[in-house]
Amino acid sequence: MKKLQDESFREDEFYDYEVGPKLPGLDIEIRNPDIPRGVMKFALFDFDGTISLIRQGWQDVMIPMLVEKLTELDSGESEGELYTLVEDFVVTLTGKQTIYQMMRLAEEIQKRGGTPEEPVEYKREYLQRLWERIEDRIQGVQDGTYTQEEMRIPGSLELVQELAARGVQLYLASGTDIEYVRHEAELVGAAEYFAPHIYGAVDAYADFSKKMVIEQIITENNLHGPELVAFGDGYVEILNVKEVGGVAVGAATDEYKREGINPWKRNRLVQAGADIIVAEFREYRELIEYLMAEE
Repeated sequence: MKKLQDESFREDEFYDYEVGPKLPGLDIEIRNPDIPRGVMKFALFDFDGTISLIRQGWQDVMIPMLVEKLTELDSGESEGELYTLVEDFVVTLTGKQTIYQMMRLAEEIQKRGGTPEEPVEYKREYLQRLWERIEDRIQGVQDGTYTQEEMRIPGSLELVQELAARGVQLYLASGTDIEYVRHEAELVGAAEYFAPHIYGAVDAYADFSKKMVIEQIITENNLHGPELVAFGDGYVEILNVKEVGGVAVGAATDEYKREGINPWKRNRLVQAGADIIVAEFREYRELIEYLMAEE
């Protein structure tokens, strides 16, 4: 299929990108073989879907809820049409703070002649519904029903540990509210490697974004683009790091199976400009060797 020539795209179009070359014998897809390697000093990680699986399936909570709100307007659109609309903007905004998806819902309600609630009200309802889905996971990790490893993307902690051991400065940035990010990072055993550089959504949403974190890392440390590598499963962090000339590793994990590629996620990551695509991080050593130009 045709590849877009810029970073914009129409939300009603889906591009099925052909799989690029992979490192020999590995499931590491190299989309951009020309990235500078051996210069990584800082790494920015997304959290949900990149490290943590505690919120696995959040889309299956958010999308039906938003479709439900739009269906109530009786706009003449089928449920399937509304689902496609909502799925697309939810996926596109993945990586940004949750409030932005609720703001978009409010816009869509207004477009159809409805009177939306404040986006924060939709966010509160979504978080309550999500809590009903994930409460047993959080409790399960705390009481030992689930192991920390079961609640992580395979190889993600090992990747973080190895980068830390090599002296790479690690940052964690999530669109989830900061208090949840800190708590859940502790639950899955990752927090110690990122502290004090753990960032998440705040009530004053204009005061935080992954783009702002990236700009802070670049400015405070006088970095040149490829010295920063981002690891994430969302469109936003990949796009933002590419805008500053950094290197982007897209995690297209099938979160339900904890292995293999989610084709929709992969294509969005490619569309955002990911330089490398992985299914998960089981091959973390080889990935690091490639990024460090050691292979």
